[in-house]
Amino acid sequence: MTNAYGVPERGDGTRCVHGGDPELRRVGAPVHPGPVLTSAFHLDPAETTPGADFYARADNPTWREYEAAVGRLDGGACTVFGSGMAAIAAVLRAFATSGRGVLLPSDGYYVARRLADEELAPLGIGVGYCATAGDWAAAIAEHRPALVLLETPSNPGLEVCDIAAVAAAAHEAGAVVAVDNTTATPLGQRPLELGADLVVASDTKALAGHGDVLLGHVTAADPVHAERLRGFRTRGGAIAGPMETWLALRGLGTLDLRLARQAENARALAVALRETPGVHDVRWPGLADDPSHVLARAQMRRWNGVLRFTLHDTAAVARFLSRTTLVDSVTSFGGLRTCADRRARWGDAVPDGLVRLSCGIEDTADLVADVLGALEDGPG
Repeated sequence: MTNAYGVPERGDGTRCVHGGDPELRRVGAPVHPGPVLTSAFHLDPAETTPGADFYARADNPTWREYEAAVGRLDGGACTVFGSGMAAIAAVLRAFATSGRGVLLPSDGYYVARRLADEELAPLGIGVGYCATAGDWAAAIAEHRPALVLLETPSNPGLEVCDIAAVAAAAHEAGAVVAVDNTTATPLGQRPLELGADLVVASDTKALAGHGDVLLGHVTAADPVHAERLRGFRTRGGAIAGPMETWLALRGLGTLDLRLARQAENARALAVALRETPGVHDVRWPGLADDPSHVLARAQMRRWNGVLRFTLHDTAAVARFLSRTTLVDSVTSFGGLRTCADRRARWGDAVPDGLVRLSCGIEDTADLVADVLGALEDGPG
């Protein structure tokens, strides 16, 4: 397999480290160029049409370097946004039409559902739902949407749907298919190769990986779709700061290494939690007997560090988090530090004691010992 330059496709780690670099090295140029921090660029007085860089709401060299890196990982044309929700909002507003509307996962990210219900529906845009592991073909036939948004593995349930099958059904109905790939990452899953039209992600999570930026992106298989999204970004102003974009580009270089340790930690922790009294419904698609494993293995390239389990109630989760020394109580995932979130507090239709845990890159033995120690004597 070759890339756009006719060069054999390289491994995950190499692509993460070198993905945003120019193909030709210039003598005297910095090896690690910093962010371009300006709101405006010098114009050619004789030019009737400005070039790529004229005003920082429209474009920025730092964006382009990051978009080149992420686009090569996703396999399409990338557009960076100021947050994952800005990216999702752009997709919903650009492709959900008043005549046909949008179909979303009923168990996906709750803010995406809220945006659809509270902003799109009042405008007359139809909003339909299907469970991630549900019958998408039937839902598409019923709702006839203009846009189908998937999230697989889902957040927080870690359910999986068949991207290729859903894309085929959606395309037959004339719909555009977008996949929220935040949980899987482009190293774990490449939805465009499975038939999706768009990939959307919160780069705040694993891609940037250090918990210090808000960022998102959409990658399109069709350059026409990419241009449409860039127009929405410029007009709507949901732009990424160049410093945040540069920090994400720097963090992207270690994604391959981080993902490997996170998955190693998730496997060890999931296996251990299954044997822990008071811990129920442990889910991680990488386990051979997980209900999502067979389908996930067929369409995912590698595993990640996000798992879920359920304790007795809210108080049990609070006790667990107060006893642990390595797990932060944080509503995010994909970073260097292990963190856990009781998802019912945000309105997800899950048990009060359901915990989404995102493994960091701590030593595996230390992390497992800490979590099991915090659950000793029964979690409730």
